[in-house]
Amino acid sequence: MTGNKSSKIEFVPLNIAVMTVSDSRTETSDTAGKLLVERLIGAGHKLAGKTIVIDDRYAIRATLSNWIADANIQAVLITGGTGLTGRDITPEAVTPLFDKEIDGFGELFRYLSYKTIKTSSLQSRAISGLANGTPIFCLPGSPGACRDGWDGIIVHQLDRRHRPCNLVEIMPRFLEI
Repeated sequence: MTGNKSSKIEFVPLNIAVMTVSDSRTETSDTAGKLLVERLIGAGHKLAGKTIVIDDRYAIRATLSNWIADANIQAVLITGGTGLTGRDITPEAVTPLFDKEIDGFGELFRYLSYKTIKTSSLQSRAISGLANGTPIFCLPGSPGACRDGWDGIIVHQLDRRHRPCNLVEIMPRFLEI
């Protein structure tokens, strides 16, 4: 075993969709979304979809609802709209779709973020949850925050080789009754 990865367990690539929530970003200026795409592909996963959605709770929910209903999409990464301004409504848009929240994600994200941006990390409302068996991770809209979230948490939890546990190995049980 090297670090927290077991060399005896086979990597399982996931189909991951990426949503950027923004009124001002375009495909050209979406640096945070691009970073997440580069990171997930670099880790060996597959890009299942990418879109930019305006800061509108119903537009966000519509896209996310389609993705979580699609059995071919196994995880969703959302960047943007997690701050405190009036237009930052990603948590309010996404939370009603969660079957379960992954509370520790936001806590751990802010802890990691604190190491870089100190008390400014309290302005992040990064969240995560499960919807129809699909893990959803909502990150702030900056490339630095996406880098912290992916490199520090998400890449490990979406890798079956991560020890002592990870989300991939329990995905088949997310929809148990």
